[in-house]
Amino acid sequence: MAVANDIPAFEATPLDTISQMAATARSSFKSHKTKDVEWRLVQLRKLYWGLTDNSEKIQLALKKDLGKPSHDAILSEINHLQQDLYLTISKLKDWAKDSKDIDYPWSFAAMKPRIRKEPLGTVLVIGAYNVPLMLSLAPFIGAMAAGCTAILKPSENAAATAMVMKEIIEGYLDPSCFFVVNGAIPESTALLDEKWDKIFYTGNSTVARIVSKKAAETLTPVTLELGGRNPSFVSKSADVALAARRLLWGKTMNAGQICLSQNYVLVQKEVIDDFIKYLNANYQEFYPNGPRKSEDYARIINERQFDRIKNMLDTTKGKIVMGGETDRSDLYISPTVVLVDSIDDAMVTEESFGPIWSIVPFDTVDDAIQLANKVDPTPLALTTFGSKSENEKILNQVTSGGATINDAWMHGAIATLPFGGVGESGTGSYHGRASFDCFTHRRTVAEVPGWMDKLLRVRYPPFSPGDFKRHIWMNTPRPGFDRDGRALSGPSYWLWLVLGLGGPSAKGALLRWLVLLASAYAAFFQFRRSRE
Repeated sequence: MAVANDIPAFEATPLDTISQMAATARSSFKSHKTKDVEWRLVQLRKLYWGLTDNSEKIQLALKKDLGKPSHDAILSEINHLQQDLYLTISKLKDWAKDSKDIDYPWSFAAMKPRIRKEPLGTVLVIGAYNVPLMLSLAPFIGAMAAGCTAILKPSENAAATAMVMKEIIEGYLDPSCFFVVNGAIPESTALLDEKWDKIFYTGNSTVARIVSKKAAETLTPVTLELGGRNPSFVSKSADVALAARRLLWGKTMNAGQICLSQNYVLVQKEVIDDFIKYLNANYQEFYPNGPRKSEDYARIINERQFDRIKNMLDTTKGKIVMGGETDRSDLYISPTVVLVDSIDDAMVTEESFGPIWSIVPFDTVDDAIQLANKVDPTPLALTTFGSKSENEKILNQVTSGGATINDAWMHGAIATLPFGGVGESGTGSYHGRASFDCFTHRRTVAEVPGWMDKLLRVRYPPFSPGDFKRHIWMNTPRPGFDRDGRALSGPSYWLWLVLGLGGPSAKGALLRWLVLLASAYAAFFQFRRSRE
């Protein structure tokens, strides 16, 4: 369906309407209509067509906000969301079903234990500016799929994209359940003053602390998707040419304004010269006339962020070995690499969140691991290029939200896999099934039949020592390990485990068999009666 591509001027939501929006969203949730899975599917399908119909307008908005090429806009934003939506729509009925394949003692089988999937309620999603469409709507999709009502607060720094998202949500989705609030600090403050059943925030750690502190006042759970000083490792065992090419790509997409991209690269000293040579060769291949003249290279979001990034280049004590061009009037910073000799350099201590990054030399992989853990013990992403054993050692000894071997942040490019941070880089995850789980309460349900009361005699006073002893026999498994913590094995152990139903003694096993047979008979008798 063709739509007009005119993008309205940015307009903040009137402060006096925000409270009513939140009240309407809460009221709609209490009507229970969002619990209907078919209703959710209709909304998700409408959002799919909202994105499809407005694809050209979205591309124009992203170009206006970030200078983002259409190629990047489609690949990292529109198509990413379409993949996420397609999976969610095709799998939602299965995700929303009660889980019955769960672990519990066999003696409780007659109670039909299950996990019911229920929406958390009315939620707030706060987006970011760097990938403004995807980082706002991906969690929003999870809230919709889970059956929540939601208000989206896009980043005001990506103003054009924020207005297009407002048009899509208000034009395609249920207006009593889903809302967009545009604005800056006053509007965000008004939203945080409302009571939510969950807050999902994407951005920096400073604002995350403000959000978390406010949420704590009402014991509101939060998911935080933040950033970090992400390391990359390149050892002499790596394909150095490939590493240079892929890492350069990872830092040039969206002019490096990707929370997953490397902040610095630890390169083994023996291959530093080759690594720099390959970086410059690929730089020339990617941008034969220079990045500034390329239609494939974006710009920095605003002057504030430009100045921050430029200051890192101005204060570094390292040597620029690639790029280095800047133009504030055009918000242009070329892909730039700086060779430093210390992790105390500004190029390492600060998160660049732009197209600049540093090379840090190392002697051994163990040295590199120590350096990375000292710079940032919980980054959002980690990438490593080396031998299989080196890569495994790095994964084992350096924590990160996610990791990619032999490429730049591709684990985050797969739209249907869980994505999230750890420690200072965030808490919780989303995308695909994880987005549904993020906004879902897992409610345990047990259904206790009347005929089980005799089996539950142990819980009623006056308490009987005999009933208690029998209950313990029935419900205490035989340990599969000795007093030194070593696992037991052998044919006799496994034979007794099966025939004895895990009981610690012959008498306990006999009682378990009797109860099992009685339960089976009762279930069969009930089944027969239901068929008559």
